[in-house]
Amino acid sequence: MNPIRPFLDHTPQIHESCLIDETSVIIGEVSLAEDVSVWPYAVLRGDVNSISIGARSNVQDGSVLHVSHKNAEKPEGSPLIIGEDVTVGHKVMLHGCRIGDRVLIGMGTTILDDTVVESDVMIGAGSLVPPRKRLESGYLYVGSPVKQVRLLTEKEKNF
Repeated sequence: MNPIRPFLDHTPQIHESCLIDETSVIIGEVSLAEDVSVWPYAVLRGDVNSISIGARSNVQDGSVLHVSHKNAEKPEGSPLIIGEDVTVGHKVMLHGCRIGDRVLIGMGTTILDDTVVESDVMIGAGSLVPPRKRLESGYLYVGSPVKQVRLLTEKEKNF
């Protein structure tokens, strides 16, 4: 079965340089920039809003990326926007949030609606980021709920 599927009037837009595993599923209003990779059993579902992933980002095995619908209270809904050079670790759940550039999201992390993760952030494995939280650039965050732990080292910033 083709992992790239249209939904209603939207067909995923995928740059020719992307690597898409045949067991992943990419549905609807999804846009992948150059050199994005989507690994086994990842699901990117742009059914009621859009998903956009920046260049050289990767979505690892078993991750689920989804959005929230548009409504009268929130005309824009909650799209999912991921910047460039982002690593989405194994079994991560991203829902209607915004992720900056050069972010590492540890395995098993959940990030909920309307959260903003600024650029140059690391989030430890198994963390929970509640709705409408802002994670400030340059820090390591860990926990459930997530807490700011410390500044990133130069080595960590250059991962």
